[in-house]
Amino acid sequence: MPIPAQISTAASMFRQNNAMLAKTLDGLGADDWLASPRESSNPILWIAGHIVWARAMTLKTLGHTWERPWMGQFARGAGLPAASEYPAPDEILSGWADVSAKLTSALETASDEALSAPTGEKSPSFDGKVSGMVSFLAFHEAYHVGQAAYLRCWLGHGGIVG
Repeated sequence: MPIPAQISTAASMFRQNNAMLAKTLDGLGADDWLASPRESSNPILWIAGHIVWARAMTLKTLGHTWERPWMGQFARGAGLPAASEYPAPDEILSGWADVSAKLTSALETASDEALSAPTGEKSPSFDGKVSGMVSFLAFHEAYHVGQAAYLRCWLGHGGIVG
């Protein structure tokens, strides 16, 4: 099914982010997932979990529900948990695969009416509509994929592009 025109660029960004995050996470060692340059910096595991959480928020924006018990740890504004409190990387990867499949389907089936609905006044939507919120969330995700790619290089792994 074709993606509606008002979110086609966002859908392309989600696909590209998916491929870039897969490259970023490929070959990470057990210690890499929780390493960070500073005590207050997010490790790759938190960034990956936050991306899963944000994809669930995109689904919610589109009228769908997807949850995991650990998602609150990765919500906007959530503090960094102790290393022992994180879900295992495999759990994050499983969630990412599942939420990504559901997001792809939701993007393909989104109606013009749903995408044209207004968002709240304080929403970071680019146009005040659901379509603009979906676009903002794709942009938001790209920002975090870049953070994770930077950490991958900081950890001594090769870059993901170029």
